[in-house]
Amino acid sequence: MSAIVNLPPPMLNASRFRAAHNADWDRLEVLIGRIEKRSVRALSDDDLLALPLLYRSALSSLSVARETSLDRALIDYLEQLCARAYFQIYGVSDSTWRDLGRFFTQSWPGAIASLWRETLVMLFLTVAGALAAYVLVRSDPSWYFGMIPESMSGGRDPSASAETLRATLYGTKDEGLGLFASFLFGHNAQIAIFAFALGFAFVVPTALLILYNGLMLGAMIAVFASKGLGPNFIAWLAIHGTTELFAIMLAGAAGMRIGTAIAFPGRRERMVALVEAGRISAIAVAGVVVMLAIAAILEGVGRQVVQADATRLGIGVAMLVGWLSYYYGIGRRYAQRSPA
Repeated sequence: MSAIVNLPPPMLNASRFRAAHNADWDRLEVLIGRIEKRSVRALSDDDLLALPLLYRSALSSLSVARETSLDRALIDYLEQLCARAYFQIYGVSDSTWRDLGRFFTQSWPGAIASLWRETLVMLFLTVAGALAAYVLVRSDPSWYFGMIPESMSGGRDPSASAETLRATLYGTKDEGLGLFASFLFGHNAQIAIFAFALGFAFVVPTALLILYNGLMLGAMIAVFASKGLGPNFIAWLAIHGTTELFAIMLAGAAGMRIGTAIAFPGRRERMVALVEAGRISAIAVAGVVVMLAIAAILEGVGRQVVQADATRLGIGVAMLVGWLSYYYGIGRRYAQRSPA
């Protein structure tokens, strides 16, 4: 009788074993199922860190189950779970084309949508700078020379005649226009890069740079507006400017996300907050590079081929609507909220 008491039933041992580890197995199964249905990008940072630990724990459980001869159903379950986990963690990665597809359909728009608050701040700084410069230059043209470098103005200053300014907008053979447009693109690309990189310095340099970019925009508009060419200049700028200026604001938003993560990590450790912000910002800036390349194409074609103001403006508005729909339509579904 005592021998029967000292031999616990195998099913009882399996039940206890399952009860002790079932929570980890269930979580691993949920994570693997999420990867299989969508992708590894569907996992949060905490889930990504937990995934290999849960996998090793499941392997250990499988080893114990085999050595102690627990019930066959439990062993089969653990074998299947570990096989699925192994395939997702160490299996063959997706093709390059599939990765690119996910970048353009999920990662890139999702990252931009995640930065919507920071983007609104950059938009406010740009508009505020443009309005301030416009008012100052219209009231006193000498302000212009303190905002626009001579290398960028190229004679497009308050002293230029209306005919000279008009020629820069519609002259297809104007070499000065080509140099000005090329300089403008290079200048804006540099601003985008610096706006992102300077975010590490607690956002302040990024904010000042975006504000200064708005000042230059407003000063240039004021010069053309003073000669009755304000709408014409806006149409010329819109064909590539809606993409280019939007890209600069997004680069500033990415820099702001990093800077605020360093300054205000919230309840998270500062390094954890920085890693998360850096991952989202890096994807966003990769998209900014694509936007700047598209803006360069629009700029080159727009200044030489398209001469009608309405067409120029229409292309610019269409591009802006397209970007907004792409980022905040498609991207909203893949946006990641920043935890407090």
